This record gives sequence, structure tokens and C-alpha cells, in this order.
Amino acid sequence: MSSQASRIVVRPSPEAGKEGAAAPSFAPALPFTLVSGEESLAARGCRRVLTAGGMKENADDLPARVAAFFAGLSDGPRRLVGALPFERGRPAHLYQPETLGPATMPLRAAAPTPRWRVIAEPDVAAYRAAVSRALERMAAPASSAGALRKIVLSRSLRAEADAAIDAAALVAALARDASVTTFCVPLPPRRGAAERALIGATPELLVEKSGAQVASHPLAGSARRSADPAADRASAEALLHSDKDRREHAEVVEAVLDHLAPYCHALVAPEGPILVATNSMWHLGTRIEGTLKDPEVSSIELVTRLHPTPAVCGTPREAAYRAIAKLETRERDFYAGAVGWCDDAGDGRWHVAIRCAEVSGSTARLYAGAGIVPGSDPAAEAEETGAKFAALLRALGIEEAAVEAAAGETP
Repeated sequence: MSSQASRIVVRPSPEAGKEGAAAPSFAPALPFTLVSGEESLAARGCRRVLTAGGMKENADDLPARVAAFFAGLSDGPRRLVGALPFERGRPAHLYQPETLGPATMPLRAAAPTPRWRVIAEPDVAAYRAAVSRALERMAAPASSAGALRKIVLSRSLRAEADAAIDAAALVAALARDASVTTFCVPLPPRRGAAERALIGATPELLVEKSGAQVASHPLAGSARRSADPAADRASAEALLHSDKDRREHAEVVEAVLDHLAPYCHALVAPEGPILVATNSMWHLGTRIEGTLKDPEVSSIELVTRLHPTPAVCGTPREAAYRAIAKLETRERDFYAGAVGWCDDAGDGRWHVAIRCAEVSGSTARLYAGAGIVPGSDPAAEAEETGAKFAALLRALGIEEAAVEAAAGETP
């Protein structure tokens, strides 16, 4: 599919007025895509859009609105696909596709590499300063710091090409790493802007629900991989035995267990984390599995309870929310939200929307974050975010050295 064909076209719908459904404001040419070693899904087109819950959407009413949507559905795939934003007060973007099928990656001749201009927002110095301010908050008395124990701070790169970005080719390039879930979520266009999509390769499963079985695989604690085998193994071992990273990871696992426990009569997690590898990063991961008390509980309900986990927000959640709003320079939108699907039986699979970029026309906005806990080093956290950009930069054909120079790092 060419970038020229990847347009979002406004069209009317006879389904406006149906319970829980609205006329779709877009007809995505790009399919909603999830590709991993466990799933291959392409959802094409749009029949109906789940209506928003009001000016300030209440995440707690999302399961009821999804249930009402399926109850009023008379035709088409009985599935919703899309994304949830990072901020719980923002509307979810969920829609019923025209068709469902396996994802196919295009085989295409190598295109000329675009010329890129990369702007860091914020630059490394400003990001380090934000980490330092977060650490000061954690060191302050609990009454004034909101008992903040962990916060995830992100930064962004705006990459501008001299030609339209081939979104389908970007998805195909990311999907070469079988250890991640590659995703593409067509998003509603902003007023006066080009079509856009959230494209990425996430290593983290937020929640999967099939019948009475539920699973989550949180990740927290990261280290860059090396092309040298000895250095790569040393990096992995250092991560596995890092007190700081293990404390960061424990915050996430504890929160996931606490939120799933009321729904489960059996919930199992290993004693400690294991190493999880992607092509560019090492992570600490813990797979959690459980059996639901009520098999009819929807995956959407589980998502609204779990999201956002401390892996993308912090602990306590509300204190971290407030601190992120003050310390970050940009709204996250769908970055650090959730991407996935649910069906009318309540089953579904949802992934944490990280290692991603919002792609629109000739611009890609890349995001990366790092978990800050007492003992974090601002320079090391900045380096970690730089490492997390690597997979997308390579897929786009952008040299990391150029990015480091633009961000104020030493190449």
C-alpha cells in the first residue's frame, strides 16, 4: 500500500443513531494491524464507531458502553478494535471494522531513504532536569510529595522527512522483530491536519482474556542490547541483578496483581522477574496468569482497571498523574495508552502502546519513557530513553548519531 493511498476519507453512515454507534468520521485505508508470534490480525475499513461518553469521558462507563454497542449490533464483525489514550479523561478510539483477516506484510522494492530533520522535544538537558525534579519530589516529605514512589517520564522526537512516510512499509520493517507485537492504529484526523496513525512495536502485554483465563506480562527495568555477545550478556546480567530496576519492576507487578486479584479465584506469578529480549533492548518481565471468578467479565473492564500501570505512569497512580502533567512538555495522547481489540464475548487482547510513533504525512513523532525511582540517575534515564528510540529509528532509516546530536547528546 502506498503512502498516497493511506488516506482517511470522510463519509456518511446509515448507522448513525444506532445505540452506542456513531457515523464514522474516517474510512481508514490503512488496516488496524497487530502482528506477533502469537497473533496476526488486520481489521480493514470502518462500519461504526463507538460513541464517546461525553466531554470528560469516565473510563468506568466504557465497559457498559461497549456492552450496549454489541447488544445493538446486527451485522458485521462482532469486534471492536482501536486504542485507549493515556489520560483516562480522554475519549477512547474504538470502532467496528468492515472485515477481519490475517495481516500480510508487503513485499516491496527498496525505496530511496528520505532526508530527515529531527528535533528533540525536550532535549536531553531538559529531560535530565525533569528527572532531577522528580527525584526531589520523591525525597520530600510524603505530605508534600504525595507519597510518590515511582514516576515514568517520557520525551519525544519529531522527525520530518522530505517525502510522505510509507506507513505500510514502516509496519513491515518493525514486524521483522518476532519478539514484539507490531501495531498500526489509524486515528481520527485532527482539524486541518493530514491523516494519522499510531505505529509501533511493543514488547508489553497489558491484558489478554479468553473465556475464564486471563494473563498479563508487565515489563519494567530496561537496558540497551549490544552487538558484541559478551557485552550484551553483561548488560543483561547487570539488569537482572540491579536493585534499582528490580524495585521499579516490583512496583508494576504489585499493581497488576492488586487490580486483577478481585476478579480472580486463582492468580499465579513467579517469585521474581526474568529477562525478556527484543532486538534492541533487554527488559525485566513477569508473566501473570489467572482464572476469573466470572468468565463473562469483559477484557475492556480489566483494561480500565489496569490502565495505566506503573510501567507507564507511576505509583501512587494519581500522584504520578499530577507530576507527569507538571514535568512533561507534551500531552501523550495515545502514547502510553493501550492498543488492541475486544469481542462480544468479552474476550480480547490489549498491549501497552509504547515504542511507537504518531505518523502523519511526512512527520513522525516518536515517544520513549523511563521509570524513575529513588536512586535513579538522570543521565542514565536519558540514555535509556535514547536506546528505546532505536527500533523505530532503524525502521525509519534515521541514523542514531544524528538524533543524538539533535537532542544535545554526545555522538
